[in-house]
Amino acid sequence: MEAKVEQLAKETYMIDGYDLNLPERTGIYVLDAKELTLIETGPSLSYPQIKSGLKQLGKSLADIQHIIVTHVHLDHAGGCGQLLKETPQATVHVHPKGQKHLVSPEKLVQGAKEVYGSHFDSLFNPIVPIPEECTKACKDGDHLEIGDDRKLTFIDTPGHAFHHLSIIDHQTNGIFTGDTVGIYYQGLSHHTPLFLPSTSPSQFDPKSMKTSWERIKSLNPDRIYFGHFGSSDQVSEIFKSTAYWLEKWIQMTKEAAENGNTPEEISNHLFQSVYDAHAEHTEHPDDHSAWEALKLDCQVSALGLYHAHIKGRLY
Repeated sequence: MEAKVEQLAKETYMIDGYDLNLPERTGIYVLDAKELTLIETGPSLSYPQIKSGLKQLGKSLADIQHIIVTHVHLDHAGGCGQLLKETPQATVHVHPKGQKHLVSPEKLVQGAKEVYGSHFDSLFNPIVPIPEECTKACKDGDHLEIGDDRKLTFIDTPGHAFHHLSIIDHQTNGIFTGDTVGIYYQGLSHHTPLFLPSTSPSQFDPKSMKTSWERIKSLNPDRIYFGHFGSSDQVSEIFKSTAYWLEKWIQMTKEAAENGNTPEEISNHLFQSVYDAHAEHTEHPDDHSAWEALKLDCQVSALGLYHAHIKGRLY
């Protein structure tokens, strides 16, 4: 299947990685600069899409000089090791706290198996370790020059995970935010855009997340590039929506947990709250793949919210 490639800005493209076998799920960004750069790799499942997408852009895997991952969760970086087999010249840029997990991914695999269970192999295998010498830890404020007139700046943005970077692209005045700012559901945004927080286990911390949001807002970006999925220039609406749903979900989780509800039951509450509020605003309220993705995200977010409640991180 030929990959879907979309141009989002000057010399900035997105390949649909078809993560979880769903369209419009995870985006792999291609910065067509002097030193060709990928931001995110998706899982190994996305490898054929990346190869096909680059071909459409007149590029090949051999042209890639930099691979940047916002964080090391497998839906963002799980395919990095496999991709590196075909791009030995590339440097993998990663948060210092995530670097060791790319080199030795056993804990990542274990954590993902706890979340995805019997579906793990079909969604994420193979997970290929990356030689440490091919990685570079990026600290807050570090810069990467990928062209004569294109510079990227890394900023530390915890909240979704401790090991999370966002990347400022000075050419487009956009910020690649991975999962820190949340998820953009394009398939459910035909009339009213839907942006939701991503609160997956086990490092979700709402206070850190809100601090990261404030820092990103203070930079006055013209657009946000989401890990899931695509970009939006409705920056104020993004933060208004994610802040609303974060507070609502925290209160729902606290009340449900105190009433003895399980994470699975909390997941159902989260999904229903969004469906009730948003279904009437969608062009196709029965769009199967988009609602399926939301339902899965609610399951994962419920686990993160529940874990944070148990750890005393929900204020």
